[in-house]
Amino acid sequence: MEKYEQQNGSRKKIFINNFIGGIAWAFGVTVGLSLVVAILTPILKHVNLIPSVGSFVANVMQFVADKNPNLLGR
Repeated sequence: MEKYEQQNGSRKKIFINNFIGGIAWAFGVTVGLSLVVAILTPILKHVNLIPSVGSFVANVMQFVADKNPNLLGR
């Protein structure tokens, strides 16, 4: 019977409780993501990933241009 009474509390109390819980969850996600980005940024700065990605994209574009010259307006 106590469980039933706890679940059927006032709507205002349930709303406030869930609202505060949602704000706390969003704050935790924001802080956690900020920490992950702050830790990964210096690490990824030293990895030369961009030149390899650029050459990969250039190779894909060249392949597409070779297979279908009308696509790129040649």
